This record gives sequence, C-alpha cells and structure tokens, in this order.
Amino acid sequence: MKNKWSCLAIACLATLLLSLDLTVLHLALPRLVTDLGANSTQLLWIGDMYGFALAGLLVTMGNLGDRIGRKRLLLIGAAAFGAASVVTAYAPNPELLIAARALLGVAGATIMPSTLSIVRNVFTEPGERTAAIGIWSGMSAAGFAIGPVVGGLLLDHFWWGSVFLINVPIMLLVLVGGILVLPESRNPQAGRPDLVSVVLSFAGVVTAVYAVKEAAHKGLEHADVPAAGAAGVLLLGLFVWRQTRLPEPLIDVRLFRRRAFSASIVTNLLAIFTMSAMMLLFGWYLQLVLGWSPLQAGLAQLPGGLSGAVGGILAAKLIHLIGRNGVVALGLAMNAGAFLYYSTLGPSLNYLALLPIMIIGGVGIGFTFTVNNDNVLATAPRERAGAAAAVSETAFELGGALGIAILGTVLNSAYQTNLRLPANLPSADSARESIAGAVSTAATLPPDQADQLMRAAQTAFIEGLHTTALVTAALLALVALLALIGLRGVPKVIPEEVLTHA
Repeated sequence: MKNKWSCLAIACLATLLLSLDLTVLHLALPRLVTDLGANSTQLLWIGDMYGFALAGLLVTMGNLGDRIGRKRLLLIGAAAFGAASVVTAYAPNPELLIAARALLGVAGATIMPSTLSIVRNVFTEPGERTAAIGIWSGMSAAGFAIGPVVGGLLLDHFWWGSVFLINVPIMLLVLVGGILVLPESRNPQAGRPDLVSVVLSFAGVVTAVYAVKEAAHKGLEHADVPAAGAAGVLLLGLFVWRQTRLPEPLIDVRLFRRRAFSASIVTNLLAIFTMSAMMLLFGWYLQLVLGWSPLQAGLAQLPGGLSGAVGGILAAKLIHLIGRNGVVALGLAMNAGAFLYYSTLGPSLNYLALLPIMIIGGVGIGFTFTVNNDNVLATAPRERAGAAAAVSETAFELGGALGIAILGTVLNSAYQTNLRLPANLPSADSARESIAGAVSTAATLPPDQADQLMRAAQTAFIEGLHTTALVTAALLALVALLALIGLRGVPKVIPEEVLTHA
C-alpha cells in the first residue's frame, strides 16, 4: 500500500496525544483546588475517571472496531475526543469536570485499539510490521515523557483548561488525515456483539482497577478494597467463562493458548507494573527531595521517555540477531540495571551521571514493548486485530494501576519505618503518612522546625526509594527470565499464514 507510512503517521499522532493526556493533567491538579474549589475526593475522581472509562471499555471498543470498521471507529472517537476536550477545558465545577473526563475516557477507548489494529492490517510484511509497531510504541512512550513538559509550559502561561484544549487541533489533524488516507478494514464474518459480555467486561475491569486504586490511596486494609477486588475477579472470571461458550466472543480466549500471545501479555503487564510506579516516584524525588519545579522535573525525565522511541525503532533489527525472547529479556535487564543505579540516589544529584542511565532504561522500554506488542498482534488473526490490541492495552492499564498501588505501598511502608521525627515538633500525623504530608505540615511550622522536619522526611523518603528501586530491579530481573523462557521458540520472523492458523 502506497500510503501505509502516512497511515502510520496518523496512528502515531493519535497515540501520542492519548499517552500525553494521561500525564498532562498531573501538574494541573493543584490549580483545580483554587479555581474550582475541588476537594480531595473530587481530585481523586478527576484524576481517575479517565482511566476507569478507558480501561473498562477497551475490550468492547476493540471488538466494535473489528465489527463496524477500525477507520470508522477511529474517526468517531477522534471527533468525540476533541469535543470532550472542549467541555473538559471549560468545565465550571468539579462535577462536570469529572463527567467530561469520563467522556474523554470513552473516546480514548475507541482510539487506542483502533490505531494499533490499523497498523496491524496495513503492514502485512512481517519485518515492516515489526518496525511500524516499534515506531508506534516509541511514540506512545514519548507521549508519557512529553506530557509533564507540555503541561508545565502551558500552566506557566495559561489557565488549567489549556492542557485539554491542546487536544483539539491535533485531533482535527487526525480526523482530516484519517478521512483522506486511512483504509477501512473490519471482520467480514463478525456477528452481533454480546451485550452480557460487554457489561461483564466493563464492570469487571472497572471494579478491579477501582480496587487497586483504592488500595493505593487508602491501604489494603480499607473496607472497600477486599470487596471490590473479589467482585472484580468474579466478574472477570464470569466474562472469560462466557467467552468460551459464545460462537462470536468479544475475546477469543483460545489465543491465550499461544505462547507468544500469553507470555507477551503477562510480560507487558509485569513490565509496566514496575515502570509506572517508579516514573511517579522518581518525579516525587526530583520535586520533593531536590526541590525542582514540576517543569524542571518533567524536562529532566524527558530523555528517558524519548529514548524509548529509539529503542522501538532499533528493536526490529535486533530481533534478527538475538531473537524475540532475547530482545525482550535484554530490555528488561537494561531496566533492572537502571533501577539498581536509582537505589544509590541521595539528597543531591549529579544529573550528567544519571542521564546515560535514564537513556539505557528508556531504550530497554522500547525493546520490551515493541516486541511484545508485535507478538500480540502477529499471533491474532487480522480480522480480530482490534480485540487483540484491546487485550494488550487493558493489560497495560491494569499493570500500571497495580504498580502504583503495590510499589507505592512498599515506598510508604519503608518511609514510615525509616522516619525519625525530631522530638520538639508539634502534631505531625500527616508527615508520618507520606513525604507530601510532610511538605504540607512544614508549611505551617517556623523555619527551624520546618527544616528539621523536611530533613527527616527527605532522609526517610530516600531510604524508601532505595528499597522500592531494589524491589523493582529484582522484579524486572525475574520478568526478564520469564520472557527468556516464555518466548523461547517464537520465530524471529512470524509469517502471516502461520500466525493466523497456529
């Protein structure tokens, strides 16, 4: 196809915006307290609602794209995303902002699997397909890194809604380019969607993600967490059981019998589990320990994210040298080494020494996600590419939520264990909870007591960061071993006819 690289550019542009939108809001949250009067509960929902709607509808929307056409669904989603961005930017109160964020998540769920399934159907030659997915994965990684920088620049000059208005011109480009360039593709034998499966999928994923986020915010002992977790597992179990009994399921669970598919899904989930939490914790380290501004912290992390794009491009060539399992394992091992270095960080930082470590870790991320995404799409029939892409993206969302919850708990536990508060301080309960609480408490104290509190909190946080980084490095090393074994025997070049019928 003559215009296939133009198709890839449109898919990458949409993916870049979606991943950017996941992180660009973080810096705007403090403004929402003063401008909209949002309380702490509303702030959590403003931050989480987009992810809830996105994760809950990925499987349904990926399947819908296979049925009605991926181009059609992408264009509908792009138009809806642009409109929802305007509503979000001008929301007059927290309640409408939460609703608008939900609409953004619904629209995002139509776009994310559509872009990847379009790439799968346009690039039919195995080598080109892997290279295209590498570029797509790299743009996704770049979006996560660029988000805080773009957010910081906009918030320095405009009001909080500007971080959403940036979506509109980009989505217009996607819409116009998609109409002119993208080919239509669908599953010609798709039947009617099973509404019971849609409900079970949405309810199961949202309940599971809610349980994980509640565990991160309130702790595992909170009453909502066990109930929501059990309900999520039950609903997802019923969903899988129903798929095995439908002639036209939302997800063909037989795909999980293919080692390349199941091992790639599990490896991706565990990889993002470790990496998502550390991206957040590293941002806290730069701001709360070193005292850098949000924009400085975003710029400092930018090389690591952008190098993920480089890793995505290099992965396709590296497969021919060391195999698919070797590339994934190498990428994970590179990240394990990076986190070992992070376990040595202290109250001061030599950024020039840190920079090459961040780049090595970023390239490793590109290696891992490129090959795993290619494995997932390549092992699914082309007519079910949307559903396969949705499974991969859902695992990505679940892994990210789990990582922040569990590794965040490791950090907080280590922080609380290592915190040694000065005896002359007044009530400092919030300081004992987290370093953010310590910053808030310090703002109310005289300068000498504030300095004592912050030195103690920063020391405890660094100890917690060391523990969390070591745990992360160990997990990455184990996942690398899993990938080396689980993906062993997957051919370097997977022919289309083998993948479709294996």
